[in-house]
Amino acid sequence: MAGKTEFDAGLTREAVIEAVKLGGGEFTKRELARALALKGMDAKRALKDALAVLVEDGTITRSNSKTYRLPGALPAVSVVEISGRDNDGELLAEPARRDGGPIPTIRLAPGEGAGGKGTPAIGVGDKALVRLALQEDGSYEARLIKKLGQSAHKLLCVLRKPQSGPFRLQPVDRRSRHELVPAKGEAEKAKDGDLVLCQIARERRHGLKTAEIVEVIGDVSAPGAGSLIALYSHGVPQGFSETELREAETAPVAKQGQREDLRALPLITIDPDDAKDHDDAIWAEADKDPKNPGGWQVIVAIADVAAYVKSDGALDRGAFKRGNSVYLPDRVVPMLPERLSNDLCSLREKEDRPCLAVRMVFDKTGNKRSHRFLRGWMRSAAKLSYTQAQTAIDGGDGGPANVLLNDVLKPLWGAYFACREARNRREPLEIDSPERRVRVGQDGTVIGVETRQRFDAHKLVEEFMIQANVCAAESLEQKNAPLIYRVHEPPSREKIDALADFLPTVGMKWARGNSVETGRFNQLLKQAVTSEHYATINEVVLRSQSQAVYDTDNRGHFGLNLRRYGHFTSPIRRYADLTVHRALIRALNLGDDGQTDAERSRLTVIAEDITHSERRAMAAERDAVDRFIAAYLADKVGAEFPGRITGVTRFGCFVRLDETGADGLVPISRLGEERFEHDESAHALIGLQTGSRYRLGMAVNVRIDEAQPVTGGLLLDLLTEPEKGEKPKGRHRGRTGGPPNGRRSGKPWKKGRRR
Repeated sequence: MAGKTEFDAGLTREAVIEAVKLGGGEFTKRELARALALKGMDAKRALKDALAVLVEDGTITRSNSKTYRLPGALPAVSVVEISGRDNDGELLAEPARRDGGPIPTIRLAPGEGAGGKGTPAIGVGDKALVRLALQEDGSYEARLIKKLGQSAHKLLCVLRKPQSGPFRLQPVDRRSRHELVPAKGEAEKAKDGDLVLCQIARERRHGLKTAEIVEVIGDVSAPGAGSLIALYSHGVPQGFSETELREAETAPVAKQGQREDLRALPLITIDPDDAKDHDDAIWAEADKDPKNPGGWQVIVAIADVAAYVKSDGALDRGAFKRGNSVYLPDRVVPMLPERLSNDLCSLREKEDRPCLAVRMVFDKTGNKRSHRFLRGWMRSAAKLSYTQAQTAIDGGDGGPANVLLNDVLKPLWGAYFACREARNRREPLEIDSPERRVRVGQDGTVIGVETRQRFDAHKLVEEFMIQANVCAAESLEQKNAPLIYRVHEPPSREKIDALADFLPTVGMKWARGNSVETGRFNQLLKQAVTSEHYATINEVVLRSQSQAVYDTDNRGHFGLNLRRYGHFTSPIRRYADLTVHRALIRALNLGDDGQTDAERSRLTVIAEDITHSERRAMAAERDAVDRFIAAYLADKVGAEFPGRITGVTRFGCFVRLDETGADGLVPISRLGEERFEHDESAHALIGLQTGSRYRLGMAVNVRIDEAQPVTGGLLLDLLTEPEKGEKPKGRHRGRTGGPPNGRRSGKPWKKGRRR
């Protein structure tokens, strides 16, 4: 029946499929008949028969609402979640709910979701109702119908009293440029400079919208305001209900009971210097089995949160609502109340604690021979920091770590070196992505921004946690028990094509026909290490990757190059791990407090919700960092800094400052007298008169023109001359134009000062 096979009444297979495609998943049989200009009962019966044939052979699908669409195609009107931005700064989205299979590329149409006149701009983690249009390359263009959720109706603003005129409400979102007017009597609820949560009171055809003040949060200039703005802006739940707190305070302390006694083993915790909760402890020794010469035994013991957080109790419902802990520069918003997160569930030094542990056996080259899960009773021998453990193993003074050097640390490092061999053979993705830490003083102000050092001690703990997570997924699969996987899919074809198109511009290439594997990315990055374009290539490779999600459908973890992976090691701060703990307890008969039938039936919904919670937390964490760094740089306006272009768009370029990692915008209108346009394939802004260019990854010097702590925005002036290039030979596909580059009023352009 392929091609133009005829149905009755002259209908062709191709014509029916095209009509279904035209409907975008919204056409019923009646609307399809109208689209095909069918008249008369015979023609409509023929269409009914044709649709039945196409549904039966899987060419099209029929929904419960009796509409037809192509398999894998999205409905024309869909709920999506904003997932990130592409290399050009355009917002990307994913279906809020999907039926498995590859995730289609959804890109918001230019200008969509930008906000305006009191409407907040849409951002990463937000959900929206959109109308989708299928593009020729199989992607979708989305146009916003409305933003969903609380943020669609409430805005975070600062109440301001201008020198002349009435009070105004200024949205803190840097993309919302239009102020609001407090409704009558509302301004009396707060003081000038207060951070307030507002709700639109009345729509107006002309002029500014009016708003009511729902909640007064505090002084926007106070220390910590950056965190509060980020939390409120992204709807991160804060605090605990009275029921949760009461349940935590009255929770009976766990007893050893039938648990396996591990207190004779010197399990230790290794965490950041400022860690307050301790999820995991580790121990290793040489395997005494003569059949495994040179092998190792490793135990990873994890806080037994399931012993305290009962399924569907108040604590459980609250933890699910939060999804995870949120880590901001000056505070932590915990998933669980302090009595659990910092006390009963935390593996504190020299105190008995319940745990769920896995004993793993590796051969001398790091291959896992076996593993076994157990419900344990442990006592941490020491609480070490990464710095202490690394200093001791390197022969320095690591304080309390030196006492444990021979009996505890050296066996751990021996087991790690074996596992590292296996890791190197596996070839996980090795992207250079330094983590920056904002250091906040006791008064809440920023005292510096530093790059976190990454020791072997970090890699050791990380590798043992990865191995434990793999064991969790394997054990549950062996018992045919459903679980929530941590899924990281390979890059989409569109992203690989974009990478392949870009690499020749920096003298490198990507063979499109070969399979996409982590080793190919690693080889590319190794080749680029000595190149001036290494930072650019590293950035482009990073952006080509998919975002990890939680899902009950196992599609592997591309970045780690693992076939199965389930988060197990951080139940104090991640709800996903708690579900895996309960699943293990039930599947392996480790107690009567395991996964319930009700929870098991909801795993797919739980996975979708905690994926959203994670995105929400990540967005809040990024926003808070941006605001703290903007506050740090506010008194450095006019100062010059080196940086690198990390993004080019039709409206300008983004520059990341080397010292702080802060990202600022250089508007295209500030690039001088020449008109620049965006060349998407070259990831560059190109001058139309001379061909000079500002490209992704280019090292530049900038001057800070504005730093806004309230919005986290940095506005920069570019001081570096563009690179020379060939004059463009007219417009071509892939170019998007920006506005003419005019001078800023009252500030003449000069060489070296690009206004």
